Amino acid sequence: MRGLLILAILLLFNCEDKQSKPKTVEKITTKIDTIKPEIEEKVIEIDSSKLSLEERYLPLNDKNAMDFFREYGKVHKENKVRIFTQYGTIDLELFNNVEYHRANFIFLTKNKIFDGTQFHRVVKNFVIQGGNSDEPEVLKKRGKIGRYLLPPDVRHGYKHKRGIISIPSGEIEDAYKLASPFEFFITQSNQYHLDGEYTAFGRVTNGLDVVDKIAEQEVDGGHWPMHNIYIDKVEVLK
Repeated sequence: MRGLLILAILLLFNCEDKQSKPKTVEKITTKIDTIKPEIEEKVIEIDSSKLSLEERYLPLNDKNAMDFFREYGKVHKENKVRIFTQYGTIDLELFNNVEYHRANFIFLTKNKIFDGTQFHRVVKNFVIQGGNSDEPEVLKKRGKIGRYLLPPDVRHGYKHKRGIISIPSGEIEDAYKLASPFEFFITQSNQYHLDGEYTAFGRVTNGLDVVDKIAEQEVDGGHWPMHNIYIDKVEVLK
């Protein structure tokens, strides 16, 4: 009798343990499901007024280049430039009323885009053309500036007489192949047939003798100098 009583007590405690465990698991599970992690979202706002002009616009393209140079020209009003070559220096005065082309040349000069380029096309008694290069460093700098064209500006009646600095128009056929805001040419003699087709945006004030020396150099059939004629650097004077 006593043995049966002990067995009954053991069975009772065993049943209570089996019934209590699921309740404990269910309670813990419910508590975990009700925990919702709090995620804080932070929105970072950039004040465009604190960005530089270059940070707001670069890289340039055909859609934003004119707006950029309009603003750039208002701040950077310089129009005197000096080109350094192995044959001497060429001083330029850029025309203020050809505003986008002046601003473009000043901007590229200040960013040293012309440094290390060449006078790559030389036609005696016609023009010397500069600003081109296949040097990786020059191409890398150009890539940061962007890919764009400047529209022609021939409203002011400047003639392509001797010593004019000019640039191909952006509206010519195959413009991206034949025109570049990174290149320019200087007329060695009067070339009035270029008027209206190319944008004259400045003139040589000193160094026409250097232009003549460069024009005298030997070239191949494509008017590329037999010996590289480097533009060592270009500097803004004022």
